[in-house]
Amino acid sequence: MELMPLLICLNPYLNNNTLRQLNCIIEGMLSMTGRVTMLGISRWTEKGGSYRTIQRFFDTSISWCKVNWLILQHVISDKGEYLLAGDETTVTKSGKKTYGIDRFFSSIFNKPVRGLSFFSLSLISVEDQTSYLILMEQVQKGEKKKNKQRSKKKGKEKGKPGRPKGSKNKSKKDVELSPFLLWVQLLIKSVLQLVASRITIDYFVYDGAFGNNNALQTVRQCGLHLISKLRFDSSLQFPYTGAYSRHGPHRKYGDKLDCSNIPQEFEVSREIEKGILTVIYQMHLWHKESADMLNIAVIVKTNLKTGRSSHVILFCSDLNSDSEKIISYYRLRFQIEFNFRDAKQHWGLEDFMNVNELPVYNGANLSMFMVNFSKISLLKQFTEISCANDLKTWFRGCKYVQKVLKLLPEKADQGFIDELNNQLSTLGFIHAIA
Repeated sequence: MELMPLLICLNPYLNNNTLRQLNCIIEGMLSMTGRVTMLGISRWTEKGGSYRTIQRFFDTSISWCKVNWLILQHVISDKGEYLLAGDETTVTKSGKKTYGIDRFFSSIFNKPVRGLSFFSLSLISVEDQTSYLILMEQVQKGEKKKNKQRSKKKGKEKGKPGRPKGSKNKSKKDVELSPFLLWVQLLIKSVLQLVASRITIDYFVYDGAFGNNNALQTVRQCGLHLISKLRFDSSLQFPYTGAYSRHGPHRKYGDKLDCSNIPQEFEVSREIEKGILTVIYQMHLWHKESADMLNIAVIVKTNLKTGRSSHVILFCSDLNSDSEKIISYYRLRFQIEFNFRDAKQHWGLEDFMNVNELPVYNGANLSMFMVNFSKISLLKQFTEISCANDLKTWFRGCKYVQKVLKLLPEKADQGFIDELNNQLSTLGFIHAIA
């Protein structure tokens, strides 16, 4: 009964049968221990949650993007500021029959591993610094391989290297997007259309994989500004401020940026902490592969003891943003990594054993939905509980109490029931309830 007030908002989209199945599965996932598989969930559900019922749920076509948006109505504020962030996660899998299985790079293992890859879009609240996943789609590596093969064939057909005779300059905004970027653009537009009635989003945040002109134009065509990271050795140049030579076109590019010797006039702040000097610079620079001028924020860290230094180059397509906003927004992108961590640790993103396309899609999205649901439960229903581990412990304890009460020969008084519930439901809590 504690779950229904949160799930009642899904009534306009999910029919009564699917909503009942989801309620039963959520109760089982909140109570269970061990691997979160369909068989594991069925062992922890009550009447109406048989293994066959759970199979039917996983074979049901569900638009999880709409489901996530509906459940997020409990925490979305019309006046709040939100970012749209994207990232990919790799789920290790063995075997040969799982839909979409291939070798994908894993940042955890720092090498390509056999498994599945999922692309996710998340809404990040700037005020709460919390990420709420709204969309998750499976990445097909086969399409990427085909695109590489096609590009190689086209290169061989060109013949002589260099610029063809008689060719004219082309606008760098008119780029030919790869199928992957077109797919990402379609996902971004679908999310923006879904949330347009409640909130307005201005920035899209992604890691260094989007640090190129094609990705920048992909985001700009969606009406968003991109915040991302450039390579440490990127060729950035100041705008030319010298005199006109009176012949030919006006010079566009000036001196090249040297991150080890940035003019002090561009310094924004500096601080020393634990023997590390951190200096932040901001400037508007040109990148020869970019269509527009970029708003650059450079973070230079120097070890005062050894003298060694390193730097990070962040950029934003919005020239009016200050360096503090660029850096803080890019840091918030890491909140989506916590979503992946919770989904794998608590809700079975690494555990599901489905092999067909629809069950694989539902299994991955169910785990991410549970990340959102658990966060909302802690904020709205179980405010005294502080983490997902304690929330699962509480539900498991309540299930044990129900089983014990059924074994009593006589009906127990309410005081005994409350005391039993308080003792068992908090047994093993990480953070004690005050």
